[in-house]
Amino acid sequence: MPPVLRLWQRCGRVPRGAWLFSWLFGRKAPYFASIRPRFTVVEPHHVELVIPDRRRVHNHLGTIHAIALCNGLEAAMGALAEVSIPRDKRWIPKGMEVSYTAKADSPVTCVAETTPEQWAADEPDLPVRVRGVREDGTVVIEGVIHLWVTPRR
Repeated sequence: MPPVLRLWQRCGRVPRGAWLFSWLFGRKAPYFASIRPRFTVVEPHHVELVIPDRRRVHNHLGTIHAIALCNGLEAAMGALAEVSIPRDKRWIPKGMEVSYTAKADSPVTCVAETTPEQWAADEPDLPVRVRGVREDGTVVIEGVIHLWVTPRR
């Protein structure tokens, strides 16, 4: 079992386990801590986290800043990659394409998704579908994060 998935499951056994996992994930990749993500789903091929609507991540319009949203999408993708990748492969992000589709004026749930077939393919480019959704269900950001997946030496 991948270490990130094992940590998620262990944390799930204690009170405030999702908070603990999110804090530990932020310690491993400190830049992600700036948005204070709260992971809600961590499983192979599907990860969700919530970016709280806090002043610290606002832009001049009083909504969640576009780059904070991208940071949330990348955090979700990173957790997804860690729990989905086969043991004999490694990954690194190589690019991101996003569209901002609405104002993020509430907490935003960031979702990253793949399929098992994508990870089994011999093609090194692996597109991860990502999106951010407001509390009312409106998609505020969507796109693809491309990973470069190669055999582990």
